[in-house]
Amino acid sequence: MVHVGAPLSAPSFLGASTPRARRRASLLPNLTRRRSIIDVLAHLLRQILTARLHKNDRYRCLLASTNAFANWLPWEMIQFGNGFLLKERLHRLQESVPLVVAALIMQADMTLILVPSLRIGPSMFEAEALGLSAMYATQSIRVPMPYKVGPLPTGGSFIIMEFIEFGPSRGSQSVLGRKLAEMHQAGKSSKGFGFDIDNTIGSTPQINSWSSDWIEFFSEHRLGYQLKLALNQYGDSAMYEKGQRLMKNLQPLFEGVVIEPCLLHGDLWSGNISCDKNGDPVILDPACYYGHNEAEFGMSWCAGFGGSFYSSYFEVMPKQPGFEKRRDLYMLYHYLNHYNLFGSGYRSSAMSIIDDYLRMLEV
Repeated sequence: MVHVGAPLSAPSFLGASTPRARRRASLLPNLTRRRSIIDVLAHLLRQILTARLHKNDRYRCLLASTNAFANWLPWEMIQFGNGFLLKERLHRLQESVPLVVAALIMQADMTLILVPSLRIGPSMFEAEALGLSAMYATQSIRVPMPYKVGPLPTGGSFIIMEFIEFGPSRGSQSVLGRKLAEMHQAGKSSKGFGFDIDNTIGSTPQINSWSSDWIEFFSEHRLGYQLKLALNQYGDSAMYEKGQRLMKNLQPLFEGVVIEPCLLHGDLWSGNISCDKNGDPVILDPACYYGHNEAEFGMSWCAGFGGSFYSSYFEVMPKQPGFEKRRDLYMLYHYLNHYNLFGSGYRSSAMSIIDDYLRMLEV
């Protein structure tokens, strides 16, 4: 349980101690009046992205460029286990727009980060935490370990997880491929294809009901679900009809293929791939489920996977017959999702893939 304590003044090393810092802090409220809410949020995001680790004799803490905020927002201390969370109280620029900057101060050599959201309930973060925990348990590729999920008293929810200090680049493609393959190799399920909880792909619900048959699972819970969304949202009966024909004729694409349920990140694009300060790959923000390992490459069109990535991956997880024929099938799921999330700009890509498969399969 998280307990809220009495207000606490900001520690001296957080204050605006220089004339320049004091001037910046005094100007910030005036700046907010002149900027739009979007500009202010962008400014806050830049502050968070330039976070640094500070140390004193007893604590290690993550703080998001606090000098500019120390004299502007009050502080309060929240007890969390044996450590403390130093949290800036909600400050409203408008009635409906609170800004939160959070930092967890833990004794010993541990740093956690709290991620709040006023838009989603705890169930979405709970699904993310289960996915992170499952990937973490494989002891293969690095992911942030989740520690706690809960509701915010003002509505919304939060997740507290391990803070990983990112390096200056995405790291080695070869190492990423090998580590991802090791996760797929280690993360197996005796329940079949699916996951213990439904989650989201972007903001779209992702249904993970268990199935013993991969083609059935992928047809119904991946392609079929997205096609129904497009039909309901856009009235796209042409895509729905063609998509249904494809779903009923997928079997030839999987002839001679042994499919084991592997733990998948599920949403592996460049924005969810980084590396730590040692250069080791890190993946985050998952949409996990157990599925065909090739489905992990469905976002490869915006992931930047190169030849060294695939070479290293297939050294651990050998390429199955017909891999190239199935590649676009797994991309189709994500193109459909982007169509449903972002509109008609993705329709032609999805429809082109469907038409190509209907011609290939002669159905």
